[in-house]
Amino acid sequence: MRAPRTPPGSATCDAAPNIALVKQWGLRDPSEGLPYNSSLSVTLDRLRTRTTVRFDVDLEEDRFMLNGVTTGGPPHAAVVRFLDRVRALADVAPRAGVSSTNNFQSASGLGGAASGFAALAGAATAAAGLSVDLRGLSRLARLGSGSACRSVFGGFVQWNVGRSRDGRDSFAQPLYDAGHWPELVDVVALVADAPERDVPSGDAMQASVRSSPRYGGRLRAVPGRLLRTRAAIRTRNGPALFREMIDECDQFREVCETTDPPFDYLTRTSREILECVRGLNANGDRWVAGYTHDAGAHIHIFTLQASASKIRQELARISGISRVLTLHPGSGVHFTTQPPRRPARAPGKPPARRS
Repeated sequence: MRAPRTPPGSATCDAAPNIALVKQWGLRDPSEGLPYNSSLSVTLDRLRTRTTVRFDVDLEEDRFMLNGVTTGGPPHAAVVRFLDRVRALADVAPRAGVSSTNNFQSASGLGGAASGFAALAGAATAAAGLSVDLRGLSRLARLGSGSACRSVFGGFVQWNVGRSRDGRDSFAQPLYDAGHWPELVDVVALVADAPERDVPSGDAMQASVRSSPRYGGRLRAVPGRLLRTRAAIRTRNGPALFREMIDECDQFREVCETTDPPFDYLTRTSREILECVRGLNANGDRWVAGYTHDAGAHIHIFTLQASASKIRQELARISGISRVLTLHPGSGVHFTTQPPRRPARAPGKPPARRS
């Protein structure tokens, strides 16, 4: 279905966060967002970021509003850098106003950077009139936040590490759509008073590359883990998936905790949740759930629909949880409004500058 049109220079796009089951942690080329390893994630439903970009010849500088608040500092600078890339591709000069809204807490480990830059990539390219396919949009979103390249697609998604220095072969690709495994659910425990990150995850992961003695071992383990995780998803094998998730998450956390200086994203409540899941798996004849978390205190617990109620009952016994969400695999980017498209500028031609 064709998206509704708005005047040229303005477009709106929304995207969802994703949660990585096999994580990317560390970039071999930070300027191009090129990772050391491939990764695999699930794009989630219900949580969305909606972003509108409006290029305006009357603006003297780029403006960024997040959840209705004018935002400066590093978040504003990151948006400006991304818009500069889009302006260069589209051969346009005007500054832009960007308005982005999350229906979930920002900077808390729920994947706001992924959904934010995926939505920004969609809205900015559409507002600039660029014709970009989803693979190209994934490459572009990667330049804003690595995990954003996966949020371009819905369902189960793999980000390929690639080998090319220019990043042309480092993009995400969908493995299975959101309806592949209807019984799989993500019970998300939102931790009360979850702290916002003091150190951006991009800086934290590069510190791990430089200093963690566990980093190299984890990197060597990733290819095999990817294969086993993909096999578990393909065959809808819950216990196999849950075991791989927990092993991967624990190894990721060991890398963070052995970084100099160490990073500990979890609270006391977070650790109680992890212990609860371990106990549920130990008390049965098969694994019923797997946990994971990103650079934040909130915990994702994947289980099958038949066990979701039991998981929620156990979480109700833990103090410090503000809310429990039940999510499923969801869709990728969605364009709410979209202006007419223009061809990209010829390679090597500099963008015009506004006097």
